[in-house]
Amino acid sequence: MAYVEAGSGVETFLCLHGEPTWGYLYRKLLPTLAEEGRVVVPDFVGFGRSDKYTERDEYTYDMHYDSLVTLIEALDLENITLVCQDWGGILGSPIATEYPERFARLVPMNMGVPSGTQAMPDAWEEFRAFVERVDELPIGMLVGNATATDLTDETLSAYEAPFPTEEHKAGAREWPDMVLRKGGGDGAERTRAAAERLAEWEKPAFVLFSDSDPITSPNRDPLRELIPTASDQPDVWVEDAMHFLQEDAGERIADEIVAFVDRTR
Repeated sequence: MAYVEAGSGVETFLCLHGEPTWGYLYRKLLPTLAEEGRVVVPDFVGFGRSDKYTERDEYTYDMHYDSLVTLIEALDLENITLVCQDWGGILGSPIATEYPERFARLVPMNMGVPSGTQAMPDAWEEFRAFVERVDELPIGMLVGNATATDLTDETLSAYEAPFPTEEHKAGAREWPDMVLRKGGGDGAERTRAAAERLAEWEKPAFVLFSDSDPITSPNRDPLRELIPTASDQPDVWVEDAMHFLQEDAGERIADEIVAFVDRTR
């Protein structure tokens, strides 16, 4: 697993990306967070600069889960503020609740804690069908379509750079089909347990969703209601942002997270 690290101090920020991005997604947040503490931004196996299996069946929930736990332990991350979105939340929230001694706060963004039995929005079903159907997976186009910002050619190329061939995209191909849902997915026993533990979470949590994500927006209020401490924090929607709110409002989000840490220190 590759990762970028910046900053130092008592606070630690672990920033987890989702489908089909990599740590580059957090570049707008990193400078501000690094002024506050240590920032670690990993690339999940199969993404970014991390190693990549070329067969889809190598990508399982447990593989991603175990590799992230190994990274956290190898870097001895403690007092972590977990900043997670999309698959970063599906993997990160179970780990945070299973290893609470290492985590100080949660910042779930545009994500869910799926039960494995829920139906998915039409927009997600269309996305999954597209990923399965196309011969060449257009990583840059997928990212661009899920932002409210017109991304530059340079930015789109950066998202595409870790995936020079279709073989390199096996992980990005598999993640949509791995989403825990009615009729499919992988890892529901961990996410169901995480939901139970989140319902008893006593440390600070700041739910931070964008206002224009057709896939995850319905999860926002149930997540605020599930986590007892989430209601202690401001009721914030990130305006003018879509699924990849880190692209659309990265600097604003970083300021919100730093303010959250400051008021819960």
